[in-house]
Amino acid sequence: MDEQVLSSLIKWPNVPDCYGWLALDRRGQWRMVDEYAQQQHLSGKLIDHAALNEFISRNYASDTAGRYFFQNGPQRVFITLAATPWVVRIIPSESSAQMMTQCHSQMTPSGALSDEQGNIYIVGSTQQTVFQDIENQQFAVKNMPAVALLHDHDLDHFSELATLREEACSFGGSWTWDGQLLPLDPIHSNELRQRFGFIQHPAPL
Repeated sequence: MDEQVLSSLIKWPNVPDCYGWLALDRRGQWRMVDEYAQQQHLSGKLIDHAALNEFISRNYASDTAGRYFFQNGPQRVFITLAATPWVVRIIPSESSAQMMTQCHSQMTPSGALSDEQGNIYIVGSTQQTVFQDIENQQFAVKNMPAVALLHDHDLDHFSELATLREEACSFGGSWTWDGQLLPLDPIHSNELRQRFGFIQHPAPL
């Protein structure tokens, strides 16, 4: 998180939180959701300003309740999640491919899940910023368990890594990553929030 953001938060600790105006879509893109879009249940306008996207990504964090937010200076802008708090891409490299989140952090997979709609979720760990101390406005940065929706452009790549078996409402099996055989298990999309402890539509506590 940017030092100037932390400094402004300490200087002005009581700025009201913001809800509903920022969203993370299923392709890992930030979207501005104005009042009209909120009323009409629209996805909002794609933020295509590179510097703003980078600023949001650097100052993306969560609280202990599982709500994710963008710390915009002293104001906390809570984020509506179209799917999961993280969206990953498979990025080829000279040695081996990497899983990279929308915030450009690397994810270390330990397994994957498939839901009733054919979505793939990567289960593993990634570096995260967590707000822990309300009184002192303190954040901790640590490697933590995470679940991430796999970008739909990478589904074909994933299918090349996987060996599948049919399940009742989805499919399971295994897949190979970095020389390791990892599990691929079925899940219903409605189970994700409770299992991984995130809030898709944040509201005041």
